[in-house]
Amino acid sequence: MAAGLLVLALIYNGHINRRNAVDYAYASIDVQLKKRWDLVPNLVSSVKAFARHERDLFADIIQARHAAVSSHDASAQRFAHEAQLDTQLPRLVAVAESYPELKSDKAFLNLQRNLTEIEAQIAAARRAYNASVMDYNNGVDMFPSSLVAGLFGFQRREHFITAPAERSAQSIHV
Repeated sequence: MAAGLLVLALIYNGHINRRNAVDYAYASIDVQLKKRWDLVPNLVSSVKAFARHERDLFADIIQARHAAVSSHDASAQRFAHEAQLDTQLPRLVAVAESYPELKSDKAFLNLQRNLTEIEAQIAAARRAYNASVMDYNNGVDMFPSSLVAGLFGFQRREHFITAPAERSAQSIHV
């Protein structure tokens, strides 16, 4: 009896440990996304000064940013909003490359460099999150820990999946 309770406690604590690792990894993504959200208005303003006829693009980016900022939990909806922003930002940079004066603007170049760094940090944070989710989901799905997971209500978590449009290589030039 005591051995059974010990095994139950160990499995339960393993689930708690993996769940906390997922939450920590998600918080790391959130920090990087916040940096990107803060950068987006400055990028849009910089490009807007030179490319006034790109109103639809600016509106799409601001809308995508607002939707992403408004989603707070690690849900498929949140991930979809982030994927939408992921597809819009390279379009903004592509527009900027059409304007030689903008490409030589030091403030814009600094923003562009910051975006490149933040995107790399987001990618690393997503990889860490997805690894944590995989480990957690394995604990929820595999026997005998799946019995404990079901008993205590541990649910599978969603991976931070890249949108199909994002899977092709997109570059951000500095």
